[in-house]
Amino acid sequence: MRPNILWYCTDQQRFDTIGALGNSFVRTPAIDRLVSEGVAFTHAYCQSPICTPSRSSFMTGLYPARLHNTRNGNETFPTWPPLITKLIADSGYDCGMIGKFHLQSSGHRTEPRLDDGFRYWKFSHAPRDDWPEGHDFAEWVRERGGDLDAMRASDGRVSTEFHQTTWATERAIEFISQSPGEPWLLNVNVYDPHPPFIPPKSYADQFDPAEMPGPHFRDTDLDQQAKLAAIDFQGGVRRPEEFDAKGEQARYYAMIAQIDDQFARILDALDATGQRDKTAIIFTSDHGETMGDHGLIQKGCRFYEGLIRVPLIFSWPGHFQSGLQSSALVELLDMTSTIVEIAGIDTPDYLQGKSLLPILRGECRADHLREAVRCEYFDALDSHFTGGTGTFATMYRDGRYKLSVYHGHGLGELYDLQEDPWEFEDLWDDPAHQELKHRLIHESFDSHVLLTTDVGSRRIAPM
Repeated sequence: MRPNILWYCTDQQRFDTIGALGNSFVRTPAIDRLVSEGVAFTHAYCQSPICTPSRSSFMTGLYPARLHNTRNGNETFPTWPPLITKLIADSGYDCGMIGKFHLQSSGHRTEPRLDDGFRYWKFSHAPRDDWPEGHDFAEWVRERGGDLDAMRASDGRVSTEFHQTTWATERAIEFISQSPGEPWLLNVNVYDPHPPFIPPKSYADQFDPAEMPGPHFRDTDLDQQAKLAAIDFQGGVRRPEEFDAKGEQARYYAMIAQIDDQFARILDALDATGQRDKTAIIFTSDHGETMGDHGLIQKGCRFYEGLIRVPLIFSWPGHFQSGLQSSALVELLDMTSTIVEIAGIDTPDYLQGKSLLPILRGECRADHLREAVRCEYFDALDSHFTGGTGTFATMYRDGRYKLSVYHGHGLGELYDLQEDPWEFEDLWDDPAHQELKHRLIHESFDSHVLLTTDVGSRRIAPM
């Protein structure tokens, strides 16, 4: 049986923002329901801590460096390999895309279409009205008598009635109700909880900053980040109170609560149309958010857990296990391979992920998939645009340790995540851990070369 596939992707949502997975401060009943009905991978890692390379990676099944699409703001997208949605559409699926795509730059233009396989295309890069045409969300707001520029100019807020997350839900229900045939795949990409953290007032009022737990921060973080000052990151390092970290956290959780309410409407639409039992649902995010951890806010070239570890939940009643929380190390590339296999098409041999189906179906142990996971940040300088920083960095995490190397700077970080899960005690210069550091550098280098090197065209002769 080839099921429908609902693939819901938020933007910049940390792994630890779901009630059923241990966060008692956020409100996520719909996502909690998905956790109880499906399989939650609690150690899922994106392949880049910023949008375009992460999305490009899981839309193609290749690491960003292997794909040659490692930055935000790129003019074009590689012509090979095809997007997995193109492969799935060619196999007979009716495919739809709603919201942000961001495989190429959407600055000063509407993002150009690719040969993406989507019949239904409702684009919205961000909840603004910066694009003269082709921005479906802004057109939807205007059709309803709203003015995004005026709303944002008054207090920065867009009400739930006119919110981009609401628009995405309306379009999703439209697709689910009107898709001309089965099976279908719908890729919903909302902008929230991406900054600026300005939820509708009705949601902001539900979360009191004084009741928030605050970020994972110690005074020693200031010295640690000072060592990494040359490495690209948004906003620099500050004490949490200097940027109202608890207030930002409350507003971030409010945005997630709104996502959850709107996601519930899509689940209700599946139930109402009798499609829930024949629909595989995936809930994830492209990367996380530091949210004050270590004195940092937003994103950039760091590899802390809050930034690179993301939600990843699968649910398909009667076909996948229910109520399972898997601690296996997983990459979003593994989600890619799994979606292709769920769609029932032959898996291309170039895909670099591992299928999660054996875990989802209960055919193997749930606590192990791969020995290590990787993440990359490559923002090369560009002679035509001064926005590049020249920062190159890689992360390698095995079952216990995480190694981050900031190439060209002689800098790195090493953490024992078993003893120090929030990464306060950097072991990079610790004499007792030098042998371990050198072994992990060797393993990380090998994995980078083997997994991202493009050796050229197909070999047809010995010489």
